[in-house]
Amino acid sequence: MTERFAGEVVLVTGASSGIGEALAREFASRGAALALLGRRTERLDTVAGELRTAGNRALAIRCDVTVDGDIEAAVAKVLAEFGRLDVAVANAGFSVAGKFADLNLDDYRRQFETNVFGVLRTAYAVLDPLTRSTGTLAIIGSVSGYLAAPSASPYSMSKFAVRALASALRGELAPRGVSVVLISPGFVESEIRRVDNRGRFNPEAREPLPSWLFMPTRRAARKIVRAVSRRRRELVVTVHGRLAVTVARHMPRLTARLLALVRVSRPEPGRGNGTGRAGGA
Repeated sequence: MTERFAGEVVLVTGASSGIGEALAREFASRGAALALLGRRTERLDTVAGELRTAGNRALAIRCDVTVDGDIEAAVAKVLAEFGRLDVAVANAGFSVAGKFADLNLDDYRRQFETNVFGVLRTAYAVLDPLTRSTGTLAIIGSVSGYLAAPSASPYSMSKFAVRALASALRGELAPRGVSVVLISPGFVESEIRRVDNRGRFNPEAREPLPSWLFMPTRRAARKIVRAVSRRRRELVVTVHGRLAVTVARHMPRLTARLLALVRVSRPEPGRGNGTGRAGGA
């Protein structure tokens, strides 16, 4: 495999599991030094230790993107350890699900604090080092940034917002030499559907959707890293994700009819009690 990232430093938020962990491993396989950020320190340490055992440079840093100052402190540690930053992946996020009438403003604030303001905090913290390296900011959005399903309004709103942010930043940061890549996954294997509305991971919750629907995380990571390497404007991951985005763009009435049939709910421990959600990241 081509070591496109040999000698470069990559930072990934939400790197303890799912797409974030897979991205860290994929970047490392292409020669990058990794900064793994997240809240679950034991899992971060495990991933970083495995990467170091395989001969990669890796640094695990506890970081909560909802806390002012956390990401700035993490970036300072990365620069102190590696001296540079070439790619930052704003991946940390979760999904709040539920009917509008059953949710409240705090549910929406909690969703936006991680999925939107967490991305903003990350972008501000990495702006200067990415400018110095003429690097890349990758933002993990979702197909839900194009499709707003019933009972998924908080999550869809947050992903619509980061899609708009990526579009605006792309033009603003280009004069600095910084590329902005938006990644919009469909259904990809991850733990996100086992995280409750308060962002707490429930290991006993079952995946509410059939396994055949999901793209393996490692395969998705390869596609994402390739897109970052090529500095693509956007990558929609999975065939059904691309189909959904195409339908949303060109057949809005059909999209509205189909979405009216969708019901999104949070799985409870030990059983799947709904159809999941409209996006995979």
